[in-house]
Amino acid sequence: MRRVGLNPLALAPGPAFVATLHGCWRLGAVAVPVDPRLAGPERAARGAGAALVVERPLAGEEDAAAVLAATHDLDAVALRMHTSGTSAAAKPVDLTFGNLLWSALGSAAALGLDPAERWLCALPLAHVGGLSIPVRSAIYGTTCVLHERFDAAAVAHAIAREGITLVSLVPTMLARLLDAGLERPAALRCALLGGGPVAPALLERAAAAGIPVAQTYGLTEACSQVTTSAPGEGATAGVALVPTRVRIAPDGEILVAGPTVAPAALAGDGWLHTGDLGARDDRGRLTVTGRLADTIVTGGENVAPAEVEAVLLAHPDVADAAVRGRPDPEWGEAVVATVVARDGRAPSADALRAHCADRLARFKVPKEIEFAPSLPRTESGKLLRRALV
Repeated sequence: MRRVGLNPLALAPGPAFVATLHGCWRLGAVAVPVDPRLAGPERAARGAGAALVVERPLAGEEDAAAVLAATHDLDAVALRMHTSGTSAAAKPVDLTFGNLLWSALGSAAALGLDPAERWLCALPLAHVGGLSIPVRSAIYGTTCVLHERFDAAAVAHAIAREGITLVSLVPTMLARLLDAGLERPAALRCALLGGGPVAPALLERAAAAGIPVAQTYGLTEACSQVTTSAPGEGATAGVALVPTRVRIAPDGEILVAGPTVAPAALAGDGWLHTGDLGARDDRGRLTVTGRLADTIVTGGENVAPAEVEAVLLAHPDVADAAVRGRPDPEWGEAVVATVVARDGRAPSADALRAHCADRLARFKVPKEIEFAPSLPRTESGKLLRRALV
């Protein structure tokens, strides 16, 4: 198929976005989803070298049967996605039609597939975790329910009243849905939870509310899902999707290979070096422990911020928490936490440090705890650690 260049799509999530995406592919163009909320210079950077920038719905119709009959070269680039930019500037990743197909097949094998599926997406379509939902639904021939943005009340209502069977969330979204009173939705068979480490306390809240949670680990370079747990399996991101391969390097880094990985993302050894840290148990289940670049070295000891964050989030007065290293003349780096208190609560720094000291080695306990009204997060809800000061 003839390729006609890059086509940035700066449209709000909805039917027009999906129709334009498939229109790009019918024309042989590479689609570049762009979040319309980005500032002008950011949008211009994402659209550099574009053949056409689509910023409003296009008019016209095409015979549905002709669209369904379209075929694509599996080795051809379908999408240019951008990473979340949680620890560095967002970078472009070219995903092929083969990456999309194998990701959809692996996800279906992991989660099961019901012809009556109704998968709710309230994640940004400019990120692979959101865009994969309408793409997979098109491959499966099932229903995708798109929300333009995440609104806890609207999403909770849809899950409870509109027959939603699957929903993709990040931990902050799940917490807000539980705060909104979501409980025992009859049709929901799985809430797929990704976007970072999950506090055990949040999983306990979900279980008590009758929300079946399956944790997943993924990244843009691997076309979203890499591993997925069974619902209710606990604090694990599960086993690798078919036919993805996962191994742990000697330094603890998670390495990924297989047909879902963007070809240009593979290193010379044939593996995607994710920059994430993790471990696998004797059943092959992955536990993600943090980012290699985020590791705090204090007094010669390594501290994973995610571990300390999980302990802070288990405190009943804490709504959100972020941990980072701060230069320290004595220790090299000092463990520092920023905490968001729950509404109506006012925990003290000393009380939170004591809570951590009961559960963590002494060198992992934050030497300082600061309070803030909120934490910086990406459009998809991931902690923007590099924006912490």
